[in-house]
Amino acid sequence: MAHPVAVEMRGVTKRFGALVANDAVTLKIATQTIHAVIGENGAGKSTAMNVLYGLYQPDAGEIFLHGQSVRFASPRDAIAAGLGMVHQHFMLVPTLTVLENIVLGAEPRAGLMVDYTGARQTLLDLCERYKLRANPDALIGDLSVGEQQRVEILKTLYRGAEVLILDEPTAVLTPPEVEELFAVLRALRKQGKTIIIITHKLAEVLAISDRVTVMRDGRVVDEVETHQTSAEDLARLMVGREVLLRVEKTPAHPQDTLLEVSRLSLMKASGARALEDVSFNVRAGEIVGIAGVEGNGQSELVECLAGLLKPTSGDIRFSGKSIIGQSPRSIRALGVAHIPEDRHKRALLLDFDLSDNTILGDHYRPPAVRFGFLDRPTIDRRTDALLRDFDVRPPQRQALSRSLSGGNQQKLVVGREFELPPRLLLVSQPTRGVDIGAIEFIHRKLIALRDAGVGILLVSAELEEVLSLSDRLLVMYDGRIVGETDPATASQSELGLMMTGATKTSHAARGA
Repeated sequence: MAHPVAVEMRGVTKRFGALVANDAVTLKIATQTIHAVIGENGAGKSTAMNVLYGLYQPDAGEIFLHGQSVRFASPRDAIAAGLGMVHQHFMLVPTLTVLENIVLGAEPRAGLMVDYTGARQTLLDLCERYKLRANPDALIGDLSVGEQQRVEILKTLYRGAEVLILDEPTAVLTPPEVEELFAVLRALRKQGKTIIIITHKLAEVLAISDRVTVMRDGRVVDEVETHQTSAEDLARLMVGREVLLRVEKTPAHPQDTLLEVSRLSLMKASGARALEDVSFNVRAGEIVGIAGVEGNGQSELVECLAGLLKPTSGDIRFSGKSIIGQSPRSIRALGVAHIPEDRHKRALLLDFDLSDNTILGDHYRPPAVRFGFLDRPTIDRRTDALLRDFDVRPPQRQALSRSLSGGNQQKLVVGREFELPPRLLLVSQPTRGVDIGAIEFIHRKLIALRDAGVGILLVSAELEEVLSLSDRLLVMYDGRIVGETDPATASQSELGLMMTGATKTSHAARGA
């Protein structure tokens, strides 16, 4: 039986100056379904949902909610009408509790006081009804990313949302957290909610959605039933050409050892152990992957190698010389490039333009500097080339990096680090928040760097990514390397056991 239409957009157009972000977008979302909106970075999918949610005002077109024409002047209007949105970057206050965040801006009153007792009961009732676990008294800053996302969903339900919009909901989740999220979404659908997911992960689209709208260059190019399509078909619609969904590479030809890590340990300021007795090496011309559930020391390891953290003990040698205690600038000057996992915290100045962001880390030396001053013509030429070569959209060097979508911000960072040029590349989550066409491009670039003799240390929460790209694969658990395996023969079930500490390989992971 067909479901009635919950949300309809007819001919919605949204411009930002000369840029047409949405060009006569028309789509229908049926009630009690999970509807995916997919497209490359910059395709206009987030803009369309922000228009629907009242964050942007359309320049043309109409929006209908349950058959009634609506025009939301702000998200407050959308919330009052039963819409809720969970953004890619969560809107939570880390120093407040779960309960305080959920009622923030919608505080129930008991006389002149906030009725926290009533709000707590309402929250607990929601948790019970939708099988969502949450501790009302936990501080947001102490929660995992997956737990914070659960709070965001509860916040929309607390405000009475019947239609939930989730922007890239799995971008920062581990595989177990993704499965947990999908179970929650299915439960919400069963309870009568309508869910819109903005994403680019095709396997997840096929696993969770009922129907898919595909956008490209600001337009809707197709709308299909999920069970009648495939990853290859969706990729072709998104990109407008055939896309290689697997990594093609020839065998590696490793050369001299570039990086030697010996018995590295790190204690956090809290006294907790982050790394314990970590040893391995990376040679020129190979990709060494690190698999593991996030939070098991991978981030701290890469930051030690980049000079951002100083290990408690052990040694790090690059080209035979210890770099312990050297600054990130001096390590970079040796030819060590770093693509960090958190692009906002470690890689970009969001209120600087794209030109300035392309020279971060090299802003003090040629070719960015000439006669002691920034060489703007050279910087602009290099920026234009980088934006073109790495397909950063829109390719406007004067734009603030804050204005780019998450995937285009990532392409900007990747382009900058690839162009160093590096001798050693430290790369964490290289394709997080990046669309299928850009993933293919970044993977090809990584293989090309490897074949040109660059040593690459790759950390990724995407198990398929580390398996397909790596020449050697290390597994981390609880701050230790628990094994090394050949990615060509390793099974995902074997790796899953290693990643949870249930088993380990029989040989030490100290390099080949």
